[in-house]
Amino acid sequence: MTALRAAALVTLVALAAGCQSGETADDPAAAPTAPTASTAPTDSVEPFAATSTPSASTPGVTAANTVEVCGEVDRLILAGSKKLAADSAAATRDKETTPDELNDRLKRTIAGLASDVRKQAARAEDPEIEKLIGDVAKQLDGGAKAASPAKWLGETFVDIPPKLARDCHA
Repeated sequence: MTALRAAALVTLVALAAGCQSGETADDPAAAPTAPTASTAPTDSVEPFAATSTPSASTPGVTAANTVEVCGEVDRLILAGSKKLAADSAAATRDKETTPDELNDRLKRTIAGLASDVRKQAARAEDPEIEKLIGDVAKQLDGGAKAASPAKWLGETFVDIPPKLARDCHA
């Protein structure tokens, strides 16, 4: 039962790390917003026309859907963290759940999260953001294949939300 409690603790730590940015999908005031016509550069005749979409090579400018994609990845990571915590907590309450059963449950949740994150990477119009989110999906794949997903959560997963907060919204 100690392994189950350790898994629950690690998952809760991962959940707390996911909440560090202070933004949640449920808090519209904290959610990032897309640029409006009033915030668009004035030197552009048609700021949102398909021909004026910034390229990835333009310094300091990201693709139009970066905020949306990064926000969705944040939401997915937070929801995944909550599911992992719930799975772990349920396993600690259920005296019949074995550590192997918990590991399998955690692996399935992490694999599903990887798949959802990969879909967001495919949506990204900015190649750098696509690579960043694709790399996160690969990290999640590693967690889904880890011998001890609880250990992976404490060592690797906890680093994902701060990295996304730092690099995905830049």
